[in-house]
Amino acid sequence: MGDATAMILAAGRGERMRPLSDATPKPLLVAGGKALVVHQIEALARAGHRDIAINASHLADRLVDALADGRALGVRLHWSIEPEPLETAGGLATASPLFAPVPIVVVSGDIWTDYDYAALAPRIAAIAGPADPARAHLVRVPNPPYHPQGDFRLPASADGRPGRLALPDAPSPAPSVAPVLTYGNIGVYHPALFAELPRGVKLKLLPLYREWIGAGIVTGERYDGRWANIGTPEDLAGLDAALAGRA
Repeated sequence: MGDATAMILAAGRGERMRPLSDATPKPLLVAGGKALVVHQIEALARAGHRDIAINASHLADRLVDALADGRALGVRLHWSIEPEPLETAGGLATASPLFAPVPIVVVSGDIWTDYDYAALAPRIAAIAGPADPARAHLVRVPNPPYHPQGDFRLPASADGRPGRLALPDAPSPAPSVAPVLTYGNIGVYHPALFAELPRGVKLKLLPLYREWIGAGIVTGERYDGRWANIGTPEDLAGLDAALAGRA
């Protein structure tokens, strides 16, 4: 096994971000004076994650040239280069030899948030230990306008611990108490979840989520702080204005 305790997903083409992403990898687009991926690297480093894996595909050489080994940012970067994008699960499985033998924090390179990744420490410890059957933990956010239906239901936990996620079509006696929320592209995963998956093969994560949630091994939490999925040039301009104090 490797050393990375966190991974940034950065291999996507960024079709909705064109034409900006035609010449620049989407994670290197700048908001608030920093590349999107640098915001993520710095946030992970503040939470103690100094070994970070990054997968890259579209214009991968430019991304690697810009970030190199991460030393300038006070971290060590471990690269997983995909000749063609492998989808999320495929990218995670292919990069898994870079992971330390501990639960790994996975975030997308095209989100911006003020979520404190250090808050995941208790879930990392729980997923690593034998007492809790959970093997993944997903941070949920209120449904954004582009995804009003959400992803999975988040029931409340009677004992105050993170509740087990439920499929959106699962029966719920009180939907208002167990709302269907959107995955915020922030999660913790036990490395064993990827051990048996093929490497170098395109694999989507949604079917695995449904399998894992159906098995009752995924917990979730709701985050109501600042969070944005930067998918279009308009999204990028809006974030840049907000970070500059203009919005």
